[in-house]
Amino acid sequence: MCRSIKTLREPFTENPGEADMRAAALQYVRKVSGFQRPAAHNEEAFQAAVEEITAATEKLLAHLVVRGARA
Repeated sequence: MCRSIKTLREPFTENPGEADMRAAALQYVRKVSGFQRPAAHNEEAFQAAVEEITAATEKLLAHLVVRGARA
């Protein structure tokens, strides 16, 4: 669906930061909403979605256990 979103878990990306997760969340919200930039009346919902998806991404990556990963 979002081919421009890169894999953020190791070993594909070492130490992904919040900026990486936010960029992925923004791409996702843009794709799902169909808006590159939302109109003023949709800006709050758009930004809230980006924040929620960023937080969910951080939580997911923090809890993933990858077999064979370096400790």
